[in-house]
Amino acid sequence: MHELEQVGPRLRAVRKARGWTLDDLAERAGMSASTLSRLESGKRQAGLELLLPLTRQLGIRIDDLLPEHERDPRVRRPVIHRDGLIIAPLAPEDSPVHTYRITYPIGVDLPELRTHDGFEWLYVLSGRLRLRLGAQDLVLARGEAAEFDTRVPHAMSAVGSRPAQVLSIFNADGARIHTHAPAPAD
Repeated sequence: MHELEQVGPRLRAVRKARGWTLDDLAERAGMSASTLSRLESGKRQAGLELLLPLTRQLGIRIDDLLPEHERDPRVRRPVIHRDGLIIAPLAPEDSPVHTYRITYPIGVDLPELRTHDGFEWLYVLSGRLRLRLGAQDLVLARGEAAEFDTRVPHAMSAVGSRPAQVLSIFNADGARIHTHAPAPAD
């Protein structure tokens, strides 16, 4: 319940940060200034019928009015095994940036070039990685990095006698393609 006590003061802080008066926001949200004043002071319970128009006018989410919960910062997601790759998630599933440690096995041919929306950033932790990017055929060694638009045809595989371990960072589109199995063909 302590969290609900913070809704009013947070609402007031956002309103003031916008430079709006009680009357300004109340009029925009279709309520009386006295109702808004009672909400902000905690004298009135904050229900959805009041919070929805207010948050819409302020351009925020209702969650923005609540304090963040302390969460366990450890990432506990299962390792993904896909097409011989070992993909270890290093960020929470709902993270805006998707980070993985990907192990490319030895003895696997370079897969077919593919394209998809997104961007990828990678850093070679160990081994050597072959990166085919458009017409370029590159080999990245430990400590080297690359960044590219994934709309350019690309493929990767380990080169040499050791698996390649890579730290890969994707935006949401790139992560979806690399970590989810393709839909079966009709």
